[in-house]
Amino acid sequence: MVTFRPAIRDDVPTIVAMLQDDSLGKDREIDDLAIYFAAFDQMQTEQANMIIVGEENGTIIATYQLVFISGLSLRASKRAQIESVRVASHLRGQGIGGQLMADAETRARDAGCSLFQLTTNKTRDKARAFYDRLGFTPSHIGFKRNLSDLKER
Repeated sequence: MVTFRPAIRDDVPTIVAMLQDDSLGKDREIDDLAIYFAAFDQMQTEQANMIIVGEENGTIIATYQLVFISGLSLRASKRAQIESVRVASHLRGQGIGGQLMADAETRARDAGCSLFQLTTNKTRDKARAFYDRLGFTPSHIGFKRNLSDLKER
């Protein structure tokens, strides 16, 4: 059985390795852990932004980021946004992802969220099928703009 807990700073190298062990992450994540430690430290100051890890026998085998977003739309609904969902590559297909998502949904409900949302890269066919099986609806079209590559206007 997997147990889930908030990540601690010492977990950052393992989390980054999981982000790198991915078809997209291998090209976008870097080996310099300093930026990841700085980002983790910043997240610790944001009460509505957390990294969760899943452990089995003391080994981290899964991770996700959960952010709570207060808003005015949808009758002032509070949303939970899940990001960076990862299960160790050698353990995929064993139900751990379902446990991870159940843990995240429980945390979202406990925080008073009425909507649980995510985005996934359009090339991730297996991830899309997984989220479909869990009852997520592909209800929106997402757009992103990389600000670090843009020159100021």
